[in-house]
Amino acid sequence: MDPASPAASAAPHDPYAALRLPDFRRLITARVLFSVATQIQGVVVSWQIFELTKDPLALGLIGLAEAIPSITVSLYAGHVADSVRRKRIIVPAVAVLFACALALFWLAHPGQAGLLARGRFHLGVFNATVVWPLYLVIFVSGIARGFMGPALFSFMPQLLPDRSFLPNAVTWNSTTWQASAVLGPAIGGLLFAHLGKEFAYGTDVVLEGLALVLFITIASRELPPIEGEQLGLKESILSGVKFIFGNQIVLAALSLDMFAVLFGGAVALLPIFASDVLKAGPDALGYLRAAPAVGSVAMAVWLTFSPLKRGAGRKMLWAVAGFGAATVAFALSTNLYLSMFLLFLTGTFDSVSVIVRSTLVHTYTPEYMKGRVSAVNSIFIGSSNELGSFESGAAAKLMGTVPSVVFGGLMTMVVVAVTTWKADKLRGLEMGAGKK
Repeated sequence: MDPASPAASAAPHDPYAALRLPDFRRLITARVLFSVATQIQGVVVSWQIFELTKDPLALGLIGLAEAIPSITVSLYAGHVADSVRRKRIIVPAVAVLFACALALFWLAHPGQAGLLARGRFHLGVFNATVVWPLYLVIFVSGIARGFMGPALFSFMPQLLPDRSFLPNAVTWNSTTWQASAVLGPAIGGLLFAHLGKEFAYGTDVVLEGLALVLFITIASRELPPIEGEQLGLKESILSGVKFIFGNQIVLAALSLDMFAVLFGGAVALLPIFASDVLKAGPDALGYLRAAPAVGSVAMAVWLTFSPLKRGAGRKMLWAVAGFGAATVAFALSTNLYLSMFLLFLTGTFDSVSVIVRSTLVHTYTPEYMKGRVSAVNSIFIGSSNELGSFESGAAAKLMGTVPSVVFGGLMTMVVVAVTTWKADKLRGLEMGAGKK
């Protein structure tokens, strides 16, 4: 049935449509296992580095160590994702990340303590205490993530029988990812606090191994046919950038999300908040890391059954503004439960923005260009998480932990105000209106 036909529009909404597809279920399950594993890894490695260095900039450098290689390879990775069967990229990338998890597990063994000697890192006026072997593993994982992101983004729509499944698939994709982001930090914090970092890293290894097996079992798909003339390497790589900058709605949504994450993210500094501001331990860090994801899951589940249509652009703008306000309030809180609630609110607001942005990119991008456009998307959004971590660490080094997070939240609200003023098409976006 044509999804644009009157009969299709009158059909009842099926919130489980995408989950009825076997390969989509395998993909979602693999992503959940993989995401839980990497969230566990993130909690453990950040607390481990803070324990070893007691330096906020060292936490920020975790993001920088992952962002630099990811950004460097992203545009080429997008070209590859549109040139090679996407499963042939996903499986090797996950295998490399599995090897990185094994390396962290090995380095956590007491016999390797001598390898974790601290060194110094100099960047302009900044001096940080660093643990080079851990950053090297993170750097290698950044390369693998740079290739995996565009391939996974563009592979998911290929598992759907037609575009009518896309909004539901995007929402389930976001919901399950956020659910794993709830479980991962909480599990990581509890395992580290009660069973030690070796056991936590071991759990990371097992889950990533299971995810790798599941990714292998998903049937491969042919690449979609290319429309128009065949482009050379340079033109192909840059075509994703040209596409994004030629579409005001997509560009505005990506820019809004990017600057919100860049300025408003407090996640990199949570070990300091848990230890020094809230006077708690690694288990509390796990709860704090999980709190935004709980909010995201709650909102994503709501949007699964009540999809955003009317006033989607305005709601996205209000949601990002709410994210900034909740971030400011979190910075000023000294109560663990209030801090968890405020982080819950940041996740609730962020979920609206993520789902609107993901749906826009999938809807407006031709299938044969999704790898390249996703690469630009990952530079805007994915890498801004890591760069935001570095910004948070650097700002905390200069201004202090609490003032830096207050500043970031306020800057997020300034970005919303500028976007509202400049991007009239995003402001008037109606999700049910189709392409403009």
